[in-house]
Amino acid sequence: MHTTIMSLCADDVRDLHRFEIKILLALETLMKRYRWVPEDVLCHQTKLSMSEMNYRLGHLMGRNMVKSSSVPYKGYQMVFTGLDALALHGAVRKGSVTSLGCLLGVGKEATVYEAMGMGVVALKFHRIGQQSFQTVRRSRSYMPQYKHFPWIFASGNSARQEYDALTALHADVSVPVPVDINRNLVVMTFIRGLPIVQATLENPEDVFAEVVENVSKAYHLGYIHGDLSEFNVMVDGKKTWLIDWPQWVDPTHPAAEEILLRDITNLCTYFTRKYRVDAPVEEVLAQVVG
Repeated sequence: MHTTIMSLCADDVRDLHRFEIKILLALETLMKRYRWVPEDVLCHQTKLSMSEMNYRLGHLMGRNMVKSSSVPYKGYQMVFTGLDALALHGAVRKGSVTSLGCLLGVGKEATVYEAMGMGVVALKFHRIGQQSFQTVRRSRSYMPQYKHFPWIFASGNSARQEYDALTALHADVSVPVPVDINRNLVVMTFIRGLPIVQATLENPEDVFAEVVENVSKAYHLGYIHGDLSEFNVMVDGKKTWLIDWPQWVDPTHPAAEEILLRDITNLCTYFTRKYRVDAPVEEVLAQVVG
């Protein structure tokens, strides 16, 4: 089963009727108990008439926020676009987001948009899809073992994991500053830069040294990135940034040494291969933990 990535439309979110929000909120709650939420249970939860509810469900399905099944009974399930809409609606109500801009990127486990809040912000919607869900459940300690645990709820846990890391690190480590969290959405400061894999570095030795320094600072604050590579180190012309933190682990984690070694090997391999930077893995590892 594949999870289709539907982009979020600002107009669709802005135009949601309060009854449609009510249905999405009810589905969010009931999907912890049901794989497909029965029609009569949903009707009871929302306290809407069956005809009103079906009319509103038609709108939500037309916007790809909800899907239905008739086997083995008539039931409904919220999908990622619906969860994204609830998250964005919550952030707008709090004032951390005022308008949605363009889609910046789609990754395996997140979609990122530019937006406006108090200034320009990045909106990262975590999407732990069906394909990566079982891998994530095995590899990440924050995954609860609910009997009915649709993968969309795993995305909220992933967002919380990243938000907590950014909150702890941003004062000392070069990471985006977290602004808000709502469900699977992390609102953070917007970095006007490029991943190093897309950039041509004029001073690769300096950039490498700065990255290692940030990895070391994070380590001593209790955070190992867990997925570090040339794809989530960014440069903006002035400094480097470490992004994408949902997979971090604590240095006391049983696999911490192995995970840190993998992070550092990825960095050393990239800078050695592309820029001939002298970066022996064991020396860099000693520098990070020293």
